[in-house]
Amino acid sequence: MRKTLIFLLILIGSLSLRGQDSILNPAGAESPNIKSRNKKDKAEKALEINPLAPSKAAFYSAVLPGLGQVYNKRYWKIPLVWGAIGTGTYAYLYNDDLYDRFRDAFKRRRAGFTDDEFWDLNTTDGVIPTSPNLSNEALQDAQERYQRDRDLALLITIGLYALNIIDANVDAHLKQYNVNEELSFRMQPYLEVNPITRDPHYGMAFHISF
Repeated sequence: MRKTLIFLLILIGSLSLRGQDSILNPAGAESPNIKSRNKKDKAEKALEINPLAPSKAAFYSAVLPGLGQVYNKRYWKIPLVWGAIGTGTYAYLYNDDLYDRFRDAFKRRRAGFTDDEFWDLNTTDGVIPTSPNLSNEALQDAQERYQRDRDLALLITIGLYALNIIDANVDAHLKQYNVNEELSFRMQPYLEVNPITRDPHYGMAFHISF
């Protein structure tokens, strides 16, 4: 009889424990151990570092501006890169075209010709004008000005091209920084008593967890 009673108590206790477990962990819900394991796996995955990623991103942006941003999945930067470099390229071509026109006219003028585009031959009375619309000095000043603007546009475009490469490289580095939930920083005051003099010492402790 006593053995039967003990057996029934053990059976009731095991059923009670199973019932509590089913309440705390209903069907389909993850147990705390599984959640902890998944969290740890995500943290380890976040810590994975690809040392070649920054070099790849910089190389892609050097081959084609904006391609490194695609590699880093920073798609919103692509219009900015193309717009900046495209504007610089347009400014360079525009000023280079005007520089060539004024230079050619100035060289022909110095050679004794009067048929350049800045010597107006379209007159209403059919008389060829004796003086040009732009003097030789004006042609020389214009070509020098557009040459300076062309060179400045070239330097700015090269700088934007280099900035595109640097941005892709730095962005690839920053993406690999460890910013998961395991990192923590906290300050905590502490009290320390000198074991000899029994004098208290107060301070602030900094705790950093990795």
